[in-house]
Amino acid sequence: MIAHISTPCTAFVSSRLLSSGPLIEVVLAIKNAVDAGTSEPILVFDDATGRALDFDLRGGTADVIARLLQSFATKASDRSPDADVPEEIQSGVRGRGRPKLGVIGREVTLLPRHWEWLATQPGGASVALRKLVDDARRNDSGVQKRRAAQEAAYHVMSAMAGDLAGFEEATRALFANDHTRFAQRIADWPVDVGSYVTGLAFGESPSRGAE
Repeated sequence: MIAHISTPCTAFVSSRLLSSGPLIEVVLAIKNAVDAGTSEPILVFDDATGRALDFDLRGGTADVIARLLQSFATKASDRSPDADVPEEIQSGVRGRGRPKLGVIGREVTLLPRHWEWLATQPGGASVALRKLVDDARRNDSGVQKRRAAQEAAYHVMSAMAGDLAGFEEATRALFANDHTRFAQRIADWPVDVGSYVTGLAFGESPSRGAE
């Protein structure tokens, strides 16, 4: 699901970069290309996920913009104002801790030696467990971001380069996080495609505003 009309996206006409930037600008660039009579396939991707997106381009520019804005307004209205509030707090059920901070009490099963260690930690077991979880999340954040970047690049590669030479080898290099080998395998791909997937995979910003 697209987050907002300013969500960064990138569009291609065949294998050539058409536009890259906020969603609404990219959609308008696509609309202009279609109205100009292009017969080549157009693909547009969400830069965060690499997922292909579809839009209703019927009517004039004002119609396209109106439908786009309406789709986001509808999604916003369908979302419950309490969607992010824990169920226990929504229902008025109060467990231990401080509900106004979103603290939820649940059962944790540990071995005696774990409880003994937790009991010696400053603040007690609950504070120690929260710190351990936060530390684990921080340490894992880099791995998660890299995996998300690899998956985004793979989605685009599958859509645009699945039949190009070196695709399978490039995929293996992608998930091995081997930048050098990846670059070698996509060297003969269309320049705009290679630049975009490299940017998604390894954090190199793709070119913006190309026409």
